[in-house]
Amino acid sequence: MNSPIKHSVVILGHQTSVSLEGPFWEALNQIAVERNTSINRLITEIDKKRKGNLSSALRVFVLTNLKSQ
Repeated sequence: MNSPIKHSVVILGHQTSVSLEGPFWEALNQIAVERNTSINRLITEIDKKRKGNLSSALRVFVLTNLKSQ
């Protein structure tokens, strides 16, 4: 499996870093493009709804999105 890649993102004006494997970053970027939004905005929306760890919430979001297609 790919090693996690750390990216800086801005969530509600606060910069933070998130570590995800490359395929998850690619999927998040693709979803953001499909929704005509930025990856920061997409991650902010996911962050608002999450209950646990942000990285885990992003992975679950990607898998749920792929499953619904």
